[in-house]
Amino acid sequence: MRKIDLLSTVKGSLFEGFYPEAWDLKKIDDCCSRKPEDVFKREKWWHRDFSPVQADTLEDFNTLMGHEIAVQIKLAKEEGRDVIVILSAGPMGMYKWAAQFLNLWGIDCGHVHGFNMDEWSDSEGNTLGPESPGAFRNAMEGAFYGRLGERTVPENQRHFATKNELPGYAEKISDLRAKGAKFVLIYGIGWVFHIAFWEPQFAGDYTDIEEWEKATHRMAAKLHPLTIIQNSITSFKGRITLVPARANTIGPGIFLQADYTIGGVDGYLPARDMIYQSMALWVTLKYGPDMWIPSSVMPQYPGKLFFIKELAGPLEPEIN
Repeated sequence: MRKIDLLSTVKGSLFEGFYPEAWDLKKIDDCCSRKPEDVFKREKWWHRDFSPVQADTLEDFNTLMGHEIAVQIKLAKEEGRDVIVILSAGPMGMYKWAAQFLNLWGIDCGHVHGFNMDEWSDSEGNTLGPESPGAFRNAMEGAFYGRLGERTVPENQRHFATKNELPGYAEKISDLRAKGAKFVLIYGIGWVFHIAFWEPQFAGDYTDIEEWEKATHRMAAKLHPLTIIQNSITSFKGRITLVPARANTIGPGIFLQADYTIGGVDGYLPARDMIYQSMALWVTLKYGPDMWIPSSVMPQYPGKLFFIKELAGPLEPEIN
């Protein structure tokens, strides 16, 4: 039987426009071929205060990441500073633990300014209403703000990526930072390495990474097909037809301004031994900063990237 070069067959999709044109597929594959212990091997472009943190289980992942969020909010309180928190709607399991720790410590969150990083939209940037079960605003109200009780974040300090609010994010954040606020980013990583819904193909609209880094947001951003498929699995019970093809999202001009970053990669289903975010972890850590791989820039900034240990591999394909 003739042996098929899998990487060569994938390259055919690259030329057909499925993958972003500047992806180096061999480099991506090389990142995923490393030994599990190499996850912790420091790269020259990593910030000295950046580190990956391994969790043994999903429960540990949610607890550790939630604790880190709560610690940053607590530290800002103790320093007498307001804190800007960019909130990711994926992963989500850490927010109940963040609220749990803050409630346990008796931290009043009147100093917190929460900004949802993205929201589903139509082609004109109109978003789902807050009552919609699929809306990120609804998710955050229930998972985080609603769990904080009387010490919760004031409603006028909760910001959502709507058509009216998102264009003003950069100015509001700049004003708060000018008054001494700390800026904390919470993020997940998509199948195509996005941060928020800042997709890799957007890089084609910019001359270089310096110009790319200044972009603060997009309205009605057109999502990559793999992003739609991923979200159909994680948020829509597999109903691809329910997943919007567009979203409003912050860009690198906002998420790269953070003083501290808290990332999470949790794509592992132990019941079926199904690993679906391993590539996101390895490429983020090992590819090197590149605007066509949005998450690859994150290790340049101080913070922690939490992951479930199975994602480190070894990543050898198999048929069950």
